Amino acid sequence: MRYVHTILSAALSEAVDAGLLARNPADKAKPPTAKQAKAPEMHPWTTVQLKDFLAWSRDHSHLHVAWHLLAHTGMRRGELLALRWRHIDLEAGTVSVRRSVGVVRVKGEKAIVKEGDNKTAKPRVVDLDAATVALLKAYKRERGGMALQLARDDALVFGDQEGNHRHPERFSRGFQDQLGRCARAFEKAGREALPRIRVHDLRHTHATILIAGGKPLKMVAERLGHADPAITLRVYAHVMPGNQREAADWFAALVESA
Repeated sequence: MRYVHTILSAALSEAVDAGLLARNPADKAKPPTAKQAKAPEMHPWTTVQLKDFLAWSRDHSHLHVAWHLLAHTGMRRGELLALRWRHIDLEAGTVSVRRSVGVVRVKGEKAIVKEGDNKTAKPRVVDLDAATVALLKAYKRERGGMALQLARDDALVFGDQEGNHRHPERFSRGFQDQLGRCARAFEKAGREALPRIRVHDLRHTHATILIAGGKPLKMVAERLGHADPAITLRVYAHVMPGNQREAADWFAALVESA
């Protein structure tokens, strides 16, 4: 919103200078402050924390497959909720991320759930590991056992029992509820509770684990659907692996041997 205000205000100022407008109407707009506009701090889990949660959710959460797929692909919440079976190739082990679901609010009207293009308006193909493919195959059989139409090619993978889109915000609250249940179970077992994160942090977890493991930035950007690896670098620069001593020793050795 701050970015849009800056660009629009500049354009309207040009119009005022050119005599096309008497005043700049954007001057009275109240964009968010820099503090308000700051993105929420990410809180990715470690590999151990992610494994612990998925091990718990496998036996206690009816949306375990959703949490697993978010963590293993880095998809956004809306992309996951718009996913249809025709977008998943279980033989090739790939998922085509094409659409997204969001909440649209109009003043004075009831908020609606609407499907549209994904954030970049460009489809991307994300490879799946063998365990995730097996999990999806079992989940599809389970959905088909509930009702045949829930496993058709055009059916939503994570739709509700009627096959409709899940409400994104209720989906996120459901994740928080699951974390609460998990925390109580861990406390009862004398285990350390997992850090509380947002559902979007499963995407950050996917990215940070890959980057910290030294995977190519371009590959991570492709999985996340970033238009440019520079975006990935800007967001995740703090977890980029680095070895200053190794770089210094390598440089000195290279000069010495020249």
